[in-house]
Amino acid sequence: MQNLLFYLGFAILMAHELDAMTQAEWRLLFILRRLPEATAEMAFVLVHIPLVAGLLWLTNHEAPAIKQWSRVAITAFLAIHAALHKRLDHHPLYSFDSALSVGLIYGGGVLGLLYLGSVWVGRISQSVPIQDEL
Repeated sequence: MQNLLFYLGFAILMAHELDAMTQAEWRLLFILRRLPEATAEMAFVLVHIPLVAGLLWLTNHEAPAIKQWSRVAITAFLAIHAALHKRLDHHPLYSFDSALSVGLIYGGGVLGLLYLGSVWVGRISQSVPIQDEL
């Protein structure tokens, strides 16, 4: 179940990034908003190439600890990302108000929290010894 929650959350994040292109999200980002429009748009797209490649590498790493902690970090980011969007929703350049945009942003946040919750429950159940019934 954890794998499904993670992969759905990651897929929603990638779909959100596609939607972000249509919403010119670079206009809201601290560094990119200072660049000329065409430069910021190109930088927004190009930075996603190494970013996504790195995330795929980390979240499917051979070392279980790296794989696990990178997935925890990304799903925590999904929840934080949703909160950041909520904070920006009154900004004059914010345009993520369609049902699709809202669903991707907050759906990702919910999936991130569900994943983190499942990890937490899994850890609790592993650390508490199961007592044999008498």
